Amino acid sequence: MHLSGLITVTLKTLPWQHFRLTTNKLFMKKIIAIVTAFVIVALISSCARKMSFATSPVVPAATGNVKIKNDNNNNYTITVKTLNLAEPKNLTPARDTYVVWMESDNNNFTNLGQINTSSGLFSKALKGELKATATTKPTRIFITAEDDGTVQYPGSQMVLQTR
Repeated sequence: MHLSGLITVTLKTLPWQHFRLTTNKLFMKKIIAIVTAFVIVALISSCARKMSFATSPVVPAATGNVKIKNDNNNNYTITVKTLNLAEPKNLTPARDTYVVWMESDNNNFTNLGQINTSSGLFSKALKGELKATATTKPTRIFITAEDDGTVQYPGSQMVLQTR
């Protein structure tokens, strides 16, 4: 009987239980790290506002979205992505380029730049992307077909606009 008590005491002090405690601590650390990463990603992505373009009567197959993110300097990063936006020379009347415009709270229009479309290696879909920075908050983003990419005011041929 004295021997079995000694064995029990010896089993309790073996590193097996220490291994189990260490495994549980590592598991909890991994869970905490995963949850923390998920919360950080959710916070970062929730800071950006995403809008979709309405269906266009000029180019019905064209779709796209706009992502607007406010940065630490109180500037706005604007990312415009389009899909199936036909070449501007195929429009009626034919144009040379597409220009992305921003309308702000004070009804000013700003030329954000030209958006070019191209197809990928394995896809025939025409994709376009433009990234721009603005100092005022955009209320609406729209794309017009223009003969010149440096125009100061939007033309009448609106192709896509946010809802």
